[in-house]
Amino acid sequence: MHAAASDFAARLRTPFGVVGVRTAGDAIAGIDYLPPAAGELAPRDRLAAAACRQIERYLADPDAPLDLPLQRAGTDFQRRVWSRIAAIPRGRTRAYGELARELGSSARPVGQACGANPFPLVIPCHRVVAAAGIGGFAHHAAGFHIAVKRWLLAHEGGGRR
Repeated sequence: MHAAASDFAARLRTPFGVVGVRTAGDAIAGIDYLPPAAGELAPRDRLAAAACRQIERYLADPDAPLDLPLQRAGTDFQRRVWSRIAAIPRGRTRAYGELARELGSSARPVGQACGANPFPLVIPCHRVVAAAGIGGFAHHAAGFHIAVKRWLLAHEGGGRR
């Protein structure tokens, strides 16, 4: 997702960069991983403030829940994938192929659904990995986003299967 700077209701500095929070009424419209240069933005509404508090608690304790109202998004298939991702416990990972077999699909569409996830952290797509390695993240195969995925997995306990 490439949201304009003005689209964010908050931008929170984290150990791995900045987390941008977008709101729409009484729901989270999206969460984006941004490079450190994006800078902070104080929450502009109560929901963005609540999201920042929950994210800060998660960053301090990976067992802290992220329970935010999410705007309806995605196709039926994407929502099925996201539901499976949301069920992966902290400290664990699942392979794209494993999820694909459960959904009667193949790994590539599962990977595409992971990359299209508008609510990372709440729907922890960083917990989905390749059969042999870390895999991609947010439609990226290298660079900043992969560093974020590695940080999140380490924060949660190493990503055991």
